[in-house]
Amino acid sequence: MQVQTEITYTEMTAKKKISCFVSLWKNIKKNYILYLMILPVVAYYIIFAYVPMYGIQIAFKDFIPKLGFMGSPWVGFEHFLRFLNSYNFKNLLLNTLEISVYGLVAGFPIPIIFALLLNYLPGKWFRKSIQMVSYAPHFISTVVMCGMITIFLAPNTGIINQIIAVFGGSSVSFLSVPEYFKSIYVWSGIWQGMGFSSIIYISALSGVDYQLHEAAIIDGATKFQRIIHIDIPSIAPTMIILLILSLGSIMGVGFEKVYLLQNSLNMSSSDVIATYVYRVGLIDSDYSYSTAIGLFNSVINAGLLVVVNSIAKKFSSTSLW
Repeated sequence: MQVQTEITYTEMTAKKKISCFVSLWKNIKKNYILYLMILPVVAYYIIFAYVPMYGIQIAFKDFIPKLGFMGSPWVGFEHFLRFLNSYNFKNLLLNTLEISVYGLVAGFPIPIIFALLLNYLPGKWFRKSIQMVSYAPHFISTVVMCGMITIFLAPNTGIINQIIAVFGGSSVSFLSVPEYFKSIYVWSGIWQGMGFSSIIYISALSGVDYQLHEAAIIDGATKFQRIIHIDIPSIAPTMIILLILSLGSIMGVGFEKVYLLQNSLNMSSSDVIATYVYRVGLIDSDYSYSTAIGLFNSVINAGLLVVVNSIAKKFSSTSLW
């Protein structure tokens, strides 16, 4: 009797799988154009994100290009321990975290505030003009942006030092002072990305039921009260999702901008994990060590993403999964 029950359960499971497969195939045939449209994106991530994961194994090996991935000897966690015990590990970690946390604390609320202000600007033409102007810096390449920063902050000819001189101050070589680097990096990034980052909040605000605002206006609510009690609660799920994603990439300080603004005088403040990986990996050709550092960084980010998502899920109804 028990054997017959097990066979019946197995048959039912197999029938469900076949039914799901048939249903999926019918859905694909019905919406094949949509699947064809998403195919390039899927192929991109498979080729450039998943296939390269095969090379992660060299983080646990003493990689020798002549021997290849499979022929190189295993060394376990030797490269990870080497990085954790290196003399500059503390400085690299602190610089990475300080820039990330500084950027998150200063940069996360500004697109929200900007979107809320835009939402209450009078005149559609004026509002659209402000939006267009604020989006423009996002499309400036990193190289051009760093060139602009270098020119603006030049000791003698930069516009910032010209303004300082007008008010009787002395010229400052901003990019040569380690204490200024993080603020220059973060606030230039906020200026560049503020407008573009506000798009998602503007979209969320457009979905707020205007009847709520009408009822609040009838009750005598001010614009500030409407923002606090209607707009912010309405876009709170969007804010939480973006905050989770931001915290999940807190160790991911970009390489290009830091490297382009970096020099020997501000190295103590500008040297982050990404630039260190570049030096030891591509310049010193220590491939296994640089891969181990990169993997360490990615694992920390993944762990933070899981933890932050769990906290958000526990205290609110919004989470990534």
